[in-house]
Amino acid sequence: MSDKHEVMQDNQALAKAQGFWQQYQKIIIGGITAVVIGFGGWYAYSEFIVKPKEEKAAEALFKAEEYFRIDSSNLVLNGDGQSRGALYVIKNFSGTKAANLAHYYAGISYLKLGDFNNAVKYLKDFSTDAQQVQLLAYGALGDAYAEQGKIDDAVTYYKKAGSIFEKDDNNSAEYLFRAALLLETKGKTTEALEIFKTIQAKFPKTDKGFQADRYIYRLSIEKNDLGAN
Repeated sequence: MSDKHEVMQDNQALAKAQGFWQQYQKIIIGGITAVVIGFGGWYAYSEFIVKPKEEKAAEALFKAEEYFRIDSSNLVLNGDGQSRGALYVIKNFSGTKAANLAHYYAGISYLKLGDFNNAVKYLKDFSTDAQQVQLLAYGALGDAYAEQGKIDDAVTYYKKAGSIFEKDDNNSAEYLFRAALLLETKGKTTEALEIFKTIQAKFPKTDKGFQADRYIYRLSIEKNDLGAN
């Protein structure tokens, strides 16, 4: 009896499963089809649109990269009449890796040319997982803001530059040092002192690590004198 009962239960379960399939097969198949088509569409977009666009963007940026290496800022930005510049790549190949890198080239070039508004504009639109390069971009943003007299923004980006990739001890110490100097000019000596102490602790063998000692000593004395008064 028990065997027959189990068979009947199995048959009922199968019937329910078949009923479920018959009832929902169009929805299920439609869902599977949508996933397959979606993947196929993504693959086609990646292979036939994204990759060619990336390649064209990289080709367009190639000459600008050469000019960037030899410090020819105007040619980096605008090209030489035969090859395109970074601004062209940004405008025509938005969303590509080359266009992202072109923002960095453009921002640094504008910084060197003394156009600090455009330096900020392009550097803020650049980002990379390469932390050492991002360090330099943050540092350059700090420089551009400092030149504009926007001290708070400059300090923010100098501190970012000094903390994102501490393996680059010289540049990390350099940008933290700049942040501390700016804070001191604004009368924020306590914050400046803490940054100088950080430089001394984390980057003692760098040039700025050695210089930090003098600033720590002076600011500590000033702080004690103020406390005594």
